[in-house]
Amino acid sequence: MSDRTSTDNDGQGMIVNPKPTSDNQDWDGDDADRADRLRFEEEQAMIREQSEARAAAKAAADAAKRTGTAKTA
Repeated sequence: MSDRTSTDNDGQGMIVNPKPTSDNQDWDGDDADRADRLRFEEEQAMIREQSEARAAAKAAADAAKRTGTAKTA
């Protein structure tokens, strides 16, 4: 294991509320959480579409190569 102490990088990458009050609470399922989930789902759909488009382009290029090779043979 490493010699790292428990205080190294504690909380790194976490959002911390510097002034917690009863008026400033973050409940699961609030509007911001729903917006984050929607944005994530949209990004994932875009990534899937791009991946499918690349796969289709690659398949078309491979088919063109095979067709081109068959014509010259």
